[in-house]
Amino acid sequence: MDRKTPLIVITGPTGSGKTAIALELARTYPLEAVSADSMQVYRHMDIATAKPSKAELSILPHHLIDVAEPDEEFNAGMFARRARDAIHDILSRGKIPVIVGGTVLYIKALLYGLASAPPRSNRIRAGLTALAHEKGSSFLWKILNRLDPDAARYIGVNDRVRSIRALEIVFLTGRKASAFHREHAFAEIRYDARIVCVMPDRARLYENIDTRVLRMVEKGLVEETRRLLDLGFGSALRSMQTLAYRHVIRYLESQIGLDEAVSLIQRDTRRYAKRQIIWMRSNYGPGSFCAPENAMTILSGLLRPRSPIGPAGQPV
Repeated sequence: MDRKTPLIVITGPTGSGKTAIALELARTYPLEAVSADSMQVYRHMDIATAKPSKAELSILPHHLIDVAEPDEEFNAGMFARRARDAIHDILSRGKIPVIVGGTVLYIKALLYGLASAPPRSNRIRAGLTALAHEKGSSFLWKILNRLDPDAARYIGVNDRVRSIRALEIVFLTGRKASAFHREHAFAEIRYDARIVCVMPDRARLYENIDTRVLRMVEKGLVEETRRLLDLGFGSALRSMQTLAYRHVIRYLESQIGLDEAVSLIQRDTRRYAKRQIIWMRSNYGPGSFCAPENAMTILSGLLRPRSPIGPAGQPV
């Protein structure tokens, strides 16, 4: 892939309005989106992941949604490889690719590649997994927070998979996982990327998140969760441990009421957005950020000189 291929990235925390902005742009420009969302890759998971509707897909085709079953592995490396293929395909048809999503590791893997880190250790993973089963995922996170607070800062308290990986690196190498990522932070960028990070003010963002969760419930979040369980996708799967499903499962198991489940989803989503913001402000330049009301003007300015784009990815 030509490292000078122009590429626009529309990112921002969850609830910032990224998809709505991309849809509006697609009414004027021949865009196709590559979804950088680690949950939209899974089939059957539509409401909780805020996937675009059929009507929206008819306006803005999306790549890398519904490409894996909830019990299949899908990671940043797989995303980067498939995203590069999708970008090449979009360009070959004379369309303009835009990356749309807020999974920061996916975007970083696409633009810079992945940090060099030690291979997995089944022995260490088995021990950490057993510890998590015994004392909970938050217990692992607390250990990580003592050993590598910089890594813990960007990992959710209940994100067992990422906590195990970060601890695994520490135990295998004696070095912090965050150190590996810092070393990789200055890798040569793979694309002529223009990053537009949509950043509402905090109060507006949190209001958007709370409203979105309520709409998910109205659209059938509880029924979607029950359907996934009926299909055999158990609560222990990483994909089922996401912000929404985890608490709905607790409701379905009569551990909490629906109102409490909704409140917990809203709380955890706000916390997730806060972690996204911390990472984005630490890794993107000040000029990458914009308020939602300014995004259309900025993105239109980026698209106009690049449109139309020929098969080689260069302006015609």
